[in-house]
Amino acid sequence: MKPRLQAALGQQLVMTPQLRQAIRLLQLSAMELEAELATAVESNPLLDWTEPSAGGEDEPRPTAGAEDGPEAPTPEPEWTMDDGETWYERVGPADHDDETPAAEQVANAETLQDHLLWQLHLSPLSARDRSIGVALIEAIDDDGYLREPMNSIVASLAAELNPAPGEEEVITVLHQVQRFDPVGAGARSLAECLNLQLGTLSDDTPGKALAQQIANGPLERLPRIGPAGIAAELKLDVADVEVAVQLLRSLDPRPGSQMGAVSSDTYVTPDVVIWRQNGLWRVALAESMRPRISIHRGYESMIRHASASDASYLRGHLQEARWLLKSLEARGDTLLKVARCLLKQQAGFLEFGDSALRPLTLREVANEVGLHESTVSRAIARKYARTPRGTLPLRAFFASGIDTGAGGEASSTAIQAMIRRLIEAENPRKPLSDARLAETLKATGVPVARRTVAKYREAMSIPSSQDRVRIG
Repeated sequence: MKPRLQAALGQQLVMTPQLRQAIRLLQLSAMELEAELATAVESNPLLDWTEPSAGGEDEPRPTAGAEDGPEAPTPEPEWTMDDGETWYERVGPADHDDETPAAEQVANAETLQDHLLWQLHLSPLSARDRSIGVALIEAIDDDGYLREPMNSIVASLAAELNPAPGEEEVITVLHQVQRFDPVGAGARSLAECLNLQLGTLSDDTPGKALAQQIANGPLERLPRIGPAGIAAELKLDVADVEVAVQLLRSLDPRPGSQMGAVSSDTYVTPDVVIWRQNGLWRVALAESMRPRISIHRGYESMIRHASASDASYLRGHLQEARWLLKSLEARGDTLLKVARCLLKQQAGFLEFGDSALRPLTLREVANEVGLHESTVSRAIARKYARTPRGTLPLRAFFASGIDTGAGGEASSTAIQAMIRRLIEAENPRKPLSDARLAETLKATGVPVARRTVAKYREAMSIPSSQDRVRIG
C-alpha cells in the first residue's frame, strides 16, 4: 500500500499537569496542604502570603455561595456550646509571636518500645544480650504483652547472631526486660503479668500469696464464679479470698497502655465547620481552608518592562501560580459540595447521634453531587468537620446498611449503637447472649443474624456474654 497522510477527529482523555495538580491537592489533609503552600511560596516568586483581613480572623464566617440560600447570614455570636465557649471560633492556625511551626510545637509522645529500649541500653548487658533484648522489645505490643511465639523470635535472631541463641538464652534476657518499667511489660500471659507485679510487693502484703495462687490457677474462672466460688474451690475462707481478689484488681492488666497515651499525630485541623442557625444546619469552609496566598502584583507588573528572558521566566511562574490558585478554588468547591451533601443526608446523625446515622455510600454521594466515586473518596480522605458533637472525620458520615422489617434500612453504626445500649443496660449476672441480642433487635424492626451481632460486638471490643458475667 502506498503510504499517505490522513486527518481524523477523535476524543482522548489526557491527564494534564493542571488536572494532576488538582487531584493531588484534593487528597491532601489540612496540615499537608499548609506545607504544600509553604513550599510553593518559597519556590515561586509570583506567589505571596495574603495578610489576614481585620476582624475576619475571629471566626470562620461563611462566604457568599457557601450556604444553601442566596444570602448566607453569618453565624449568630450568641450561639455557644454548653461550656460557654463559642465553638465556631477561628479554627485556622493561631498567630504566634515566634515563627516556630505548629507541628514543631507538638511534643513527641514516648512509646513503650522507646521507654524499654532506653532502659535496655542503660543496663549492664553484653552486646549479644542487647541484640536479643532489642528483638524482644520490638515484639512487645502496645499493651505490654509478648504475643509472638518464642521459637519465631529465636529463628529471627539466628540470622543476626553467631552462634545462634537458644530458647533458654532468650528467656534469660526476657527476664531482664521484665524487670524494666512499667512492671509487667514483656509478660506472655495475664497470669505472668500479674505475677510480675505481685513480685514487686513486700512479702507481708495482705493476700499476696493467695493472689499469686489465684493468678496461677482459677484466674480465668474468677469473673464467673466470684470470690465465693474461688473460696469453695480452694477450700479457704471467703474473707481471705476477697482480700486477695481486691489485691489482684488493684494491679494493671495492661501495663503498656501507660506509655504513649497521647500520640503526636492526634492533632487535626478541621476542613469544614458545621453549625446550627435558626433551626437549620449550615456548613462552610473552615478559615484554614481558605486560600491564604495570592499573586504578587509587583512581580506581575514587572513582566511588561523586563527583558525577554526575564519576562519568559516570570510568565512561566505566573502561569504556575494561576494554576495553583485555580486548583485550590476547585478543591474548596468540591469539598464544600460534598460536605453539603453529607449534611443533607446525615442531619439526623448530628441531631441525635450514632443511632440516627443512616446508610450512606460513596456512590450515593457521587451521584447526588455529580462527581466520580474516586473524587468523593479523595475529597473525604483525612478531612475533618468541626460540629457541635466534636471534630469528626468525614468518613464518619458514611455507613453500610441492613434492610429492616419495615422496608427501610439501618446503618451498621446505628446497629452497633443499639447493641452497645442493650449491653450497657443488661443484668451483669445474666448478660445477653448474641442470640438474645439478635432477637431483641429483630423485635424492634432490625432483623440481624446472630453472627452479625457477634461481628459488630467484636468490632466494638466488647467481650462475649460468657466473659461479661460479673458477680458482686
